[in-house]
Amino acid sequence: MSIWELLLAFLVVLLMLVALLANVLVLMCFLYSADIRKQVPGLFILNLTFCNLLMAVSSMPLTLAGIIYKSQPAGDQVCHAVGFLETFLTTNSMLSMAALSIDRWIAVVFPLSYHSKMRYRDAALILSYTWLHSASFPIVAASLSWVGFHHLYASCTLYNKRPEDRTQFVIFTGVFHALSFLLSLVVLCFTYLKVLKVARFHCKRIDVITMQTLVLLVDIHPSVRERCLEEQRRRRQRATKKISTFIGTFILCFAPYVITRLVELSSVVHINSHWGIISKCLAYSKAVSDPFVYSLLRHQYKKTWKDIINKILKRSSINSSALAGEPHNRNLAQLNE
Repeated sequence: MSIWELLLAFLVVLLMLVALLANVLVLMCFLYSADIRKQVPGLFILNLTFCNLLMAVSSMPLTLAGIIYKSQPAGDQVCHAVGFLETFLTTNSMLSMAALSIDRWIAVVFPLSYHSKMRYRDAALILSYTWLHSASFPIVAASLSWVGFHHLYASCTLYNKRPEDRTQFVIFTGVFHALSFLLSLVVLCFTYLKVLKVARFHCKRIDVITMQTLVLLVDIHPSVRERCLEEQRRRRQRATKKISTFIGTFILCFAPYVITRLVELSSVVHINSHWGIISKCLAYSKAVSDPFVYSLLRHQYKKTWKDIINKILKRSSINSSALAGEPHNRNLAQLNE
């Protein structure tokens, strides 16, 4: 193996381990906290977490083996199953992110009618559509034998080996990425830009009230005034940073892989195999970033995880105290005898 292949193999191992750990933490928080389970967005996050976990235990290990052995790492049936699952999980993850953005849009733009517009039944219907949408493309690909080991990405994915099917496969690939990546990106941009518009409007109202208050309080200390102005600046930047993170991570992780898949269809442009694997790793990195972007960095999940740690530490301290007290109790029993 060359130094590039060693680095790529190490990158896949790192992504796989971090994705497993981070998504398991999200799953633990979901199971532990009743408040998180009651929230409608929790269903979308749970679906996204399961997609990321399955990606980490199915597609990533085979890609790692493909990098190491430079050939198909398993039998045809296993490779076809993993390729089918990889296509389904990738599409499902994109649509789950779009569903989360729709939920945030309704919550921010229509706060008074949110509970009537986004109920568990509505969330279940949206998830049902994401599953049907995500399953339709790999079913078609599998029925036409367009799933297999692709050396450019060292993974089991969509792949056409028959030159006579090239035109049909080009059309299928274009439609697939248009109705998965592009559709999700359009939904993300539309909903989050609407959310940003509302957030900026509220920030302006708060800023006006704050400035009026500062003008009236002529005897206020300069340091307090400066802290108020600094909080204004942070408030204006907070929503922009969050929305930029949501859209930016989606584009950064998926766009290079999708563009590479589309460019690959052209016989004019030659794509380096190392770049193919790197673009695949960028797509895998979404399974690493999602737990932090949508869950673990939020206050509710931080609090839940702290409660889990405190409970574990408290239980271990109680057990250690009980074990330490056993010899003392045994000695007392012997004295009493």
